[in-house]
Amino acid sequence: MSDLRKKVLSLKEHLQSIIVGQDDLISKMLIALLSSGHILLEGAPGLAKTKAIKTLASSVSASFNRIQFTPDLLPSDITGSDIYLTGENKFEFKKGPVFANFVLADEINRAPAKVQSALLEAMAEHQVSVGGKEYKLPDLFMVMATQNPIEHEGTYNLPEAQLDRFLMYIKINQPDTKAEKQILKLVRAEDMACGDNQACWDNEQTTFQKITQDTVLGARQEVLRTHLSEEMEDYLVALVMATRHIEKYDGALAGMVRYGASPRATIALDKCAKAHAWLDGRDFVMPEDIHAICYDVLRHRIILSFEALAEGLTTDEVITKLLKIVPLP
Repeated sequence: MSDLRKKVLSLKEHLQSIIVGQDDLISKMLIALLSSGHILLEGAPGLAKTKAIKTLASSVSASFNRIQFTPDLLPSDITGSDIYLTGENKFEFKKGPVFANFVLADEINRAPAKVQSALLEAMAEHQVSVGGKEYKLPDLFMVMATQNPIEHEGTYNLPEAQLDRFLMYIKINQPDTKAEKQILKLVRAEDMACGDNQACWDNEQTTFQKITQDTVLGARQEVLRTHLSEEMEDYLVALVMATRHIEKYDGALAGMVRYGASPRATIALDKCAKAHAWLDGRDFVMPEDIHAICYDVLRHRIILSFEALAEGLTTDEVITKLLKIVPLP
């Protein structure tokens, strides 16, 4: 096992010790980090979405900014803007909170489309354009957005163009009984140890030896070298093509998918499957790696028809059918 993999696995263990009952979420967050991608996280309130993202950011020697999305937010509140300096008679660009290694876009669906779209260029091209000038973002740059699926009043659905920029769309569920009891015990222990002492809480977070940005960037290079055989590549492409021509595989699903997954889905499946295999201690990809990340990569890239929605069909159900009907290599 390489030193880089050991460090990343130690980070995984650290996150699991703090975020109880969300092992799958932690794995997917690390896969996104190793794949140079952004994540959209959806779950009911109280499932530690924000805590998980903040804990990951605080476990890496990198900068972190949080943006609380609200209806009155402006695009410049995210990207930054030119400020006129009266004493020097010139404009100077003041960077917005998007200029950080980790950016938490909390409740992203609370802000209107023009604000959400302010992240598009940053997410896709790792740069921000203001006043005719381009400003580069850090090499290690990751947007982690959350949204609440329960409340719909005063929210704005993310446009498909922006959804496609997210490497993974992760949905999390309530913890089971065992995890719920662990959470209760962990919170009790933390309260007993720290109470309202914020300095104590900060101390608790700094006991872990943070991994460096170079470790993350080096691990990304190792992930890229993970072998994907031609058979696995053909299977991966076949899954994406099936979302566009699903009637060729199952006549009953004809007309259910309005738009299939874009080429970004193929690229995302490739990167995420390699990262999953690497975290599992292998230097080659198996079908299990593709299946493990397939839902998170494809669910926001498949647009169902009105007929499918009327029948109550979901994208996850379509993906389940695809995994059954597309032949394994």
